[in-house]
Amino acid sequence: MSEEGSGKIRIVKIKDGTVIDHIRAGKALEVLKILGITGKEGNVVTLAMNISSSRIDTKDIVKVENRFLDSAEVARIALVAPEATINLIKDSKVIKKTRVELPETITDIMKCPNSRCVTNKEREPIHSKYQIVSKKPLQLKCLYCWTLVEEEEVIAQFTG
Repeated sequence: MSEEGSGKIRIVKIKDGTVIDHIRAGKALEVLKILGITGKEGNVVTLAMNISSSRIDTKDIVKVENRFLDSAEVARIALVAPEATINLIKDSKVIKKTRVELPETITDIMKCPNSRCVTNKEREPIHSKYQIVSKKPLQLKCLYCWTLVEEEEVIAQFTG
């Protein structure tokens, strides 16, 4: 990164990979954890935090070279960064730009923290299913046992 005379920060473009933009300020490290990115993979990772944004006041940005996200990773990112946009880059050009969306219900993304929930029973072929109660702060409700799950617990499941 280099500082330009205008006071703006210029983040270097990547040739191939993924740019996750409009992450809530301070959440970029959680996004890296969700993706299992430690920096030891050998890919160039650019991280910018608390940048001015016309859309959401301040934002974080994560750029990962030579890494493309699957749908489960995008769904997890939506839980901690519901305003995020994901740009797929090929040959230094954006080939696809999508905005993550937090659906009304989420299925099979995480375990219910209630050990007595039917979704946690070995002999039951039932997948966990949550309703979004609140987006900011994030709060989910298990549709089987009605356990409320707070944002910190969601993040802990993906990063623990």
